[in-house]
Amino acid sequence: MLKLCALQTPTEALAAHAAGASAFGLLCGLTHRAEDQVTPDQARAIVAALPSAAETVLVTHLTAPAPIADLARAIGVRAVQAHGDLPPEGLRALRALLPGLRLIKAVHVDAPAPAVLARARPYLPHADAILLDSRTADRLGGTGRTHDWAVSRAVAAALHPVPVILAGGLTPDNVAAAIAAVRPAGVDVNSGVEDPATGAKDPDRMRRFVAAARSAFAALPCPKASAGPI
Repeated sequence: MLKLCALQTPTEALAAHAAGASAFGLLCGLTHRAEDQVTPDQARAIVAALPSAAETVLVTHLTAPAPIADLARAIGVRAVQAHGDLPPEGLRALRALLPGLRLIKAVHVDAPAPAVLARARPYLPHADAILLDSRTADRLGGTGRTHDWAVSRAVAAALHPVPVILAGGLTPDNVAAAIAAVRPAGVDVNSGVEDPATGAKDPDRMRRFVAAARSAFAALPCPKASAGPI
């Protein structure tokens, strides 16, 4: 998965698609700071602008399964990324409510590998993938900060064959090194492809990110990544 996240307009989404992204993240239903949150109506317009088969992903901080399911249905996404503190039983309930959608559970890398693994493993029966991200006191994602890739590498290896997606401070300039270090099944970028002056997604940065990621995955001894959805 090559996911470009926090798209704010149909124009940005189409530029991400032209850049070669395989998944498109929409931030909606948040509880923590994020300048690129969109409303359900805005998210629905972005989904409508993309090809019908595009892997659109609702990224939400909500922790109650029913509101998450309602939001996903209203927007029309093909996947949900539970990026907040939704407990394992909540993800199980979400699976029952959204049987046709792929579910991704974010786990933050803010501790040694055994602690991160202990957090991730209870989600495995219900998650199609685990996403490893950085966080700060006021942000659950979009921090622009990398975390300890050695921890992420250990977690990804321990969780295999469950796909692990790497996020957190990735850019066109460091994504190849991140992929070589962690060997994830996919990568996810937000602020690393933005124009610092405007906060909008930059088409050139998106193209360079996708190209660098594809080359890095192709260079792995046993590539785990797919250009398509998980």
